This record gives sequence, C-alpha cells and structure tokens, in this order.
Amino acid sequence: MVEMNIEKWTKENPELEQVLKGEPVFWINGESKTVEEANAISEYSQKDVEDAEARYERFAPFIAQEFEDTRDNNGIIESFITEVPNFKSFLEDEYNTDIEGRVFLKRDDQLPIAGTIKARGAIYEVLHHAEEVAIEAGLLSGYDDDYKKFASDEFKEYFSNKKVVVGTTGNLGISVGVMAAKFGFEAIVHMSSEAKQWKKDYLRSHGVNVVEHKTNFTLAVEQGRQAAEADPDAYFVDDEHSKYLFLGYTAAGMRLKKQLEAEEIKISEENPLFMYLPCGVGGSPGGITFGLKQVFGDNVHCFFAEPTQVASMMVGLMSNEFSEVAVDDFDLDGKTNMDGLAVPRTSQFVAKLMQMYFDGGFTVGEEEANYNLAALDDIEDIAIEPAAVAGIPGIARIFTSEQGKGYIADKGLTDKMGNATHIAWLTGGSMVPYEDHKAFFQQGIDAGYEPKRKSY
Repeated sequence: MVEMNIEKWTKENPELEQVLKGEPVFWINGESKTVEEANAISEYSQKDVEDAEARYERFAPFIAQEFEDTRDNNGIIESFITEVPNFKSFLEDEYNTDIEGRVFLKRDDQLPIAGTIKARGAIYEVLHHAEEVAIEAGLLSGYDDDYKKFASDEFKEYFSNKKVVVGTTGNLGISVGVMAAKFGFEAIVHMSSEAKQWKKDYLRSHGVNVVEHKTNFTLAVEQGRQAAEADPDAYFVDDEHSKYLFLGYTAAGMRLKKQLEAEEIKISEENPLFMYLPCGVGGSPGGITFGLKQVFGDNVHCFFAEPTQVASMMVGLMSNEFSEVAVDDFDLDGKTNMDGLAVPRTSQFVAKLMQMYFDGGFTVGEEEANYNLAALDDIEDIAIEPAAVAGIPGIARIFTSEQGKGYIADKGLTDKMGNATHIAWLTGGSMVPYEDHKAFFQQGIDAGYEPKRKSY
C-alpha cells in the first residue's frame, strides 16, 4: 500500500490540487525527455514499430477476405483525417481565442471492423497470438506463407479448442472479441459496469461469450485475468500490461506521416504537429505517441485528455506512483459519461514509459465534453461517442491556458504556430446506435449548446 503523500505531490505539481478537486486543468509534463534521450533508455525502438507494420501487412490478405469494409484499403485497418475549418471557427468563438494553424480530426471513429481506436492495438494482439499459435502448431510454415490459410476449416478447427479472454469497458472487447471469433477462437469478454448494453449485444451477435461484472474496469480486468490464468488453453489480452496492444498502436505514426504528406503537410521544426489524444488506461495514446515520436521526433507535441473525475494517468504521473494510486484513493468519484475513459488506475507499464515521451495533458468536464460533441455533430455532421470528444478542447486550451502558452514559449514555437497542424484523435462512435447518438446530442443541448442545423 503506497503512502499517500498529497502535500509532497502537490508541491511538485501544483496542478494536482485542481485535479483532485475535479477541476479542469492543463498540465505540462516536467519529466519528458527529448526523443533521442528517451529512445536511449526505452526498451522499444523504431524496429518494433516496423515489425508491427509488417505483421499487419502479412495479415492484410486474410483481413480483406474476411472483412468487407477493409477491401478498399486492401485489408489494412486505417482511418482518414478530416480538416474542419468551420469547427475551428466554433472553437475560437467558444474559447475566445485565435487558434493558429490548421485543425484536423483523426477519424478512428470510422475505423473498419470495430469503429474505434481499439481496432488498432486489440486486433494487432489477436493477430500476433494467432500467428504465434499457427507457427507453433505447424499450420503455418513461416512469415512468407499464405495468410489466407487462417480462414480455412483446418485452422478454425484447431483454434476452436483455445480461448482468447479480455476485460474491458466495451471497445477493447469489441475488437478482441470480433477478431478472435473470426479466427475460430472461443472469445470471452469480461465487461465492467460502465459498458454500454449495445456493446454487449453486438458482441453476443458475433458469437462472443460476454461475462458481466457489477464492478469497475480494473476489477473486471482482474477477474478476467484470473479466469484466464486458471485455464491452460486461454490467452489473456491484458489492457493494463500488454506490450502487444501497445505495439499495435505504434504503426499509426508512419501511416499518419503519409496522410499528412498527401495533404502537402511536412512536419518540421518550423511546422510543428500538436496531437490531442483521449486517454483511459493509456495503451492507445501511449502507443500512438511512441509511434509519432519515432517518426516526427521532437517536432510532434502529444497531449492526453482525461475526464475530470477519472484522471488516472495524470494522477499516476503527477504523484510519480503510476498504477500504485487510483482516482478512488482521492475524492474523485470515477464517474463519467466518457465510458471508454472510465479507468480508475493507469497502466504501470505505459505510464512509466510515457513519462519520458508525453508532453502533457488536460482534463475535461462532462458538460464541456457534451457541449463539444453536440457542436461537432451539428457543424460537421460527425457523430461520435463521448470518450472520443475528450481531445478536442486541447486544440483551444493550448492557447488559452497559462501552462499551454508557457509551453509554446518554452519550446520556441511562438512565431511558428501559424504553421502548426493540430489533430484531435476521434477514438470511436460510428457503431453507436442511433438512439444513443440522439441521447448524446440532447446532453449537449442540456449543457447549453444551441443547434443551428441538426436535429434528431
């Protein structure tokens, strides 16, 4: 049991006092290093990123064959970027600031197969496991074999005697469950109380065994882990500790570089890139940040976004206790409509690694998130889920907060922000039922947003 030394922690990071009161903050990570310094310490490297991308490519023919929505991209699971000048103007008006540079959204809400950012790391881990099992069983001769074989009855019959298990609030489970079931594994998803009913129904419709727990994310993961450890034929996808989940996300960096180049945007010291990434347990934004830092070096600036009541990564980093503290150790209630971010305790593995790479973070209140969600739906006709909206306020708050303005000045970027590119990562939403989108939109209206175009 860690000794709670709040006085010491708040002295080292004064913003922690606001975090523990549930107030919105913008925080700069004083422990971050240059990419060169961090890479010299990290056990992971660009080679790991390239290995992940190579595995995605090996499986692409199988994925294209089995999932129709990936065929236009030849079996590569990727989303596009959307520039939103009208929404940029809205943010400038709402936050009373000038946003220097261009504003884009990374559309992981439209990712094929699972419709969320989790399709990256979660699907990658299932691919890695299936490949490992097939090679060990002699079903696959090596990496140069025909991966369409994974769709054969022989493979599926062999996999049917093995289980893939995961604990989740929902989106991770969809990606793991759907892909594991497609290979023929018995897929078992342990879901916490925050998980939406439609996610449970969707998984069951794909032949996944859903085990419901009346508890939070951390305990659901632990119960799933224990069930898997007791079964020699089970493989556990561990959202808190898995390096394969993490590595699956890293390939996004190289892919984003190509997308920006297609927009004739070249990131450099004179043309900085600012990323705003929603953060739950930390694997998704952590892996993506690592991949981005390998590609763009110190010219990319990564900020993670969390709900004010569930700032688990921020609490872990500010206290320097990582996963040894949880939001419920304090006066934070852990409740949020941003269910994908409802994680009371951060990943020890990711938080320790990200302390070197993340540039900072910010917290977002419920009304602020709901308001921006409705505005995005109204102005740009982009309907997302609440967790996906968390990164958006960062685009304005880097310019309005004293910490954000100080960061820009300290990095020598004051006269370069006109050339900046800002990207908020939309982590999910396309699979959300109509009635849920309608409810989300109403929550935005209840928060004060007045629609100009859209109605449900």
